[in-house]
Amino acid sequence: MNISKLIDHTLLKPEATAADIARICGEAREFGFWSVCVNAFWVRRAAAALAGSDVKVCAVVGFPLGASLTETKVCEARFALRDGATEIDMVLNVGALKGGEETVVLADIQNVVQACREMNALCKVIFETCLLSEKEKARACELCVKAGADFVKTSTGFSSGGATVEDVALMSRLVKPRGLGVKASGGIRTLADLKKMVEAGATRIGTSNGVKIVGEASG
Repeated sequence: MNISKLIDHTLLKPEATAADIARICGEAREFGFWSVCVNAFWVRRAAAALAGSDVKVCAVVGFPLGASLTETKVCEARFALRDGATEIDMVLNVGALKGGEETVVLADIQNVVQACREMNALCKVIFETCLLSEKEKARACELCVKAGADFVKTSTGFSSGGATVEDVALMSRLVKPRGLGVKASGGIRTLADLKKMVEAGATRIGTSNGVKIVGEASG
């Protein structure tokens, strides 16, 4: 298992500075992470810092609540892609899903997926699983498959809970046969945490502890 290539090296804190972004980009180069995951404001700087490397830039959209207008999410995605992102992690409309407004949720995802397709970029959809019932998680998976998303993702890391083995296993069982990946994120701090998520079916890991995890693996 190439642990480094599983990791989206993540920094989404509101207080992150340019120096912090430069640091995580340097770490991503050094340890060979799959990507850095940042807020849209930092995409251009991250892309410049990573130029010439194979490390991707991932940007979050509709983050962290998912309650932005679809048009806002699409615009945000397009600006991030213009600035150098090649992957978009969008938060689905949690309230619309819980309220049974599935047409709204589907269109929300489809429109961001389309913006990504226009730029040959991947689209991951964040569920915020800690706020959903089992039935709602399953329905979200079905809508993501229907919308043409590339990945489903557990959490923003900004709500009341993060990734769980049970949620990753459920999501994996529902989407992997349909060709989608599963990104586990939120609370993954150790090599043991990462391994549990991969065993449950995760194909990508979002974490701000990538350096520590790789250090554990090599030590």
